[in-house]
Formats: sequence, C-alpha cells, structure tokens
Amino acid sequence: MKPTQRISRLLITAAAWAATGTALAQGVLVPQAPPAAPQDTLTRAATSVGIKRCLPAITRLSTLAVQGARSHDVLLDWDRKRPDGGPMFSLIGMEFPNAGVAASITAIPDESGACTVSAERISVAPFTCASVGQQELASYKMTRLLPNYAVYTDEKEPTSSVSLIDSPPGCLVIRRYVEYGWRDPAAAAAAQPPKKR
Repeated sequence: MKPTQRISRLLITAAAWAATGTALAQGVLVPQAPPAAPQDTLTRAATSVGIKRCLPAITRLSTLAVQGARSHDVLLDWDRKRPDGGPMFSLIGMEFPNAGVAASITAIPDESGACTVSAERISVAPFTCASVGQQELASYKMTRLLPNYAVYTDEKEPTSSVSLIDSPPGCLVIRRYVEYGWRDPAAAAAAQPPKKR
C-alpha cells in the first residue's frame, strides 16, 4: 500500500471514530428512538431488488425460518422486469449449533393485491422417521406415499404438512406451509375507516 493511501485510510478511520464518538455523546444527552431490529438477509435482499407487495409475508416467514440460527444466507430469484409484480423464489441456508438447515420461501403477487406464499423448512433428524413421527407428530394424521415417505397433516392447520423421508441413519424432515390470497393485516387495518362514536 502506498504512503498516500495509508494516510487517506487513517484519515477516513479517524473521521469515522470522531463521528461515532459524537453520535454516542448525543445519544446520552438526547433521547433516541430504539434501534430498528436487524432484518433477516432475505428481507434485505427482497427490498433491494424492489419487492414490496409481498414483503410483509416474506419477512414473517423468513424471520421464523432463521430464528435461532448462528448465521444464514440466501439465494434469490425474481422477475427482473416486474420485481413487485412477478414471483419471487428463495433458498435460505442456515447454520445451527448442531446442524445445517435449508428453507425455501416463495411469494407470488396476484392482480387483486394479494399474495400466494409458500415456505418449506428442510432438515435432517439424527433419528429414524418412525421415532420422529411418534415423538413429534403423534396427534397428526399420517399418509404413507412410498415405503420410505410419509406425510403428516393436522386438520387444524390444513395448509401445512410435515413430510418424513427415511434417509438412514437419519430422517429428512420437510415442514411445508402454503397460503393463498394472503393480505397484510396491518395494511388492511390501516385501510379501514375509523369507527364512529
């Protein structure tokens, strides 16, 4: 690195430290709003490419998917010509203390302003699928599709399912959720006229 580059970098660093010190001092003297909660990577990526209409649903699903992860990153596909009007597909890779997990989140806006959303969380349990079914899904209805593939559903949650696929010595677990015609509850509440007294 040239001496002039080193000096420039030192000056920039010193300016950043000075600005930080000023900001911290002001924070002590002047009441500040609490800092915004950090966004998950999928929300940041979707926002950066211009996805707005389905963003609240994407954020809700992604926040649930990455909860408890040490770190995560995302692969994003979207309609470049119509980012807010076309479908968005994503794959999130997550690192947990004892395992790696993947999640797939899809959002498709429709002409009415609603969104169809789906999410799948894919993990491997270090147990047999039979034991996972007995321990975690005892109240669910089981449908056997193949000798090594069973789907569990709960009538209280008709748009969700859990698939167990034998993959010795463990079990591939796919938790799936789909919702058609999803609308942002906050936007719907804001659009309602105020109640008369």
